[in-house]
Amino acid sequence: MSAVPSSLLTLIRPMRESDVGAVSAVEQAAYDYPWTPGIFRDCLNVGYSCWVHLVRDDVVGHAIMSYGAGEAHLLNICVDPTWHGYGIGKRLLHRVIRDAERLGASRVFLEVRPSNAVAVKLYHHTGYAQIGRRRDYYPDVDGREDALVMALDLPWSGPRR
Repeated sequence: MSAVPSSLLTLIRPMRESDVGAVSAVEQAAYDYPWTPGIFRDCLNVGYSCWVHLVRDDVVGHAIMSYGAGEAHLLNICVDPTWHGYGIGKRLLHRVIRDAERLGASRVFLEVRPSNAVAVKLYHHTGYAQIGRRRDYYPDVDGREDALVMALDLPWSGPRR
């Protein structure tokens, strides 16, 4: 993995309503079954932790996390495919983990496709452990795909070495 070139201005900041079009474009470029713009607006409106990763002034990734009852749930994390391999997903993941800690969460949950080997590896390296499986969770061209359910206990001590 390469880091984003230092000559490029990068920033992670809270998502705004005005970002939804760009966020949706990233989502559509990355996923066969993307979230709709309305879902992103709903997440903003209910106060979920919504973040965008910018390179220059362009949205190249986003992350959405809900929080309640002392637990956080990473609902969506996505990076524009042209920016894969630059550590953007890792930076977004670390950002939402720190936000979960700030909110007082004791654990962060997520679901991931087993076929998304890069994401599964990132989550394991970050300290997540598989705690279950949801059968037929995701739509797939061949029908449905299971989800691995993973959890990270907080406070977080950083990535595994």
